[in-house]
Amino acid sequence: MSPFRLTRTLPEDATEAALRADVLNGLTRTPKTLPPKWFYDAHGSELFDRITELPEYYPTRAEREILVARAAEIAAATEARTLVELGSGSSEKTRYLIDALTGLHTYVPVDVSESALAQAGHALIAERPSLSVHALIADFTAELVLPETPGPRLVAFLGGTIGNLLPAERKAFLASVRALLSPGDALLLGTDLVKDEKVLVRAYDDAAGVTAAFNKNVLTVVDRELDADFDPAAFDHVALWDAQSEWIEMRLRSRTAQSVKIPALDLAVDFEAGEELHTEISAKFRREGVRSELAAAGLELSHWWTDDEGRFALSLSRV
Repeated sequence: MSPFRLTRTLPEDATEAALRADVLNGLTRTPKTLPPKWFYDAHGSELFDRITELPEYYPTRAEREILVARAAEIAAATEARTLVELGSGSSEKTRYLIDALTGLHTYVPVDVSESALAQAGHALIAERPSLSVHALIADFTAELVLPETPGPRLVAFLGGTIGNLLPAERKAFLASVRALLSPGDALLLGTDLVKDEKVLVRAYDDAAGVTAAFNKNVLTVVDRELDADFDPAAFDHVALWDAQSEWIEMRLRSRTAQSVKIPALDLAVDFEAGEELHTEISAKFRREGVRSELAAAGLELSHWWTDDEGRFALSLSRV
């Protein structure tokens, strides 16, 4: 059997159908919204890679610092033979875990991008010929069925991506992850932590304007895929800290009154001058809040690691 397998659980047309539904539902409500997953076409992914290298954007560096320092502890605590990564992307940071898990048999990256899965999977096998990679083209926020692989399993959800989910969505997501776990399995979760407002806002509104371009890229995606006529230059990037909800909000603010046509949906969308289109939240966490949300899903927090500056955390929890 080949050491690399690719299984599709998303229908071929699922991405187009989901984009149509999200644009129609999001732009006909108040306030108008577009989900952040539509940032990530090829150009958007390139922009995000640039964001992770910006001096203002600390989460990627902070999480990598923890993985470098603690991968051996994580491996010892889990003894995982299967590593499942949700939203795996390039699997770049995951290599620290793969190297530390000396008994690892199978890596299961889960992502909506077939090209990203294939590229990362083949690269890993070239570097580690003994590793079996079973990639899943799937939406990790939907019901997920994992392949039969040896346990114990470690499910990793890194990058602070859980912060992009609203509280009710986080609750449903953690419950779905719990349903995947058997006794002896564990969840490794990356969470960005609450900190000074200025540090947070700078991370999402950098001086070079890369995050602004990333935010506006969602309009370019809608233009290309649905034949819309958004003009990204007619919107300003906005990043705000909501102290009550403890999350960053990214928005696009219309510079003028304008009407945007989306022929593929037979839809015209009117914006008032100054009206904001909500594109992303990025929730920040505290240790007890993470413990509480995990407990509500039937998971017990067993380990908690932060970087030296206490900016970011990785937590390990069990059934």
